[in-house]
Amino acid sequence: MQKNAIVPYILIMAFGIGLIFFLSLEGANNQEEIAAEHAEEDGAGGEEQGNDGGSTDSAEFDPESQAQQSCVSCHGSSYEGAVGPSLVDTELDQAGIEEIIANGKGAMPGGLIEEENIPAMAEWVLSLE
Repeated sequence: MQKNAIVPYILIMAFGIGLIFFLSLEGANNQEEIAAEHAEEDGAGGEEQGNDGGSTDSAEFDPESQAQQSCVSCHGSSYEGAVGPSLVDTELDQAGIEEIIANGKGAMPGGLIEEENIPAMAEWVLSLE
């Protein structure tokens, strides 16, 4: 009688899928914490630039360069959508965009932009054509 060689592979696959499922639940439960850590990392980088003579004041905030760092990976290089929705010609108003930037929506985490820079970023998104 010959043993079925596929059974161990099926067990390993089932274990892997289960592990991925439970790890994704852990990430979903800690979404705010992960976003806060990401914001702290971005803030630390800004402080380092500030020590080199650059300023991180909100007057020096450049929404386009921030979008190149934070938004392009999901919204596409032309901001017309990829994984995330299009930012060009959005139907949202200033307050709606500010709300999404601050708190996130769907897969987008909140806290990617410092609170004092959110209005400038929202204005920039509205200016995209």
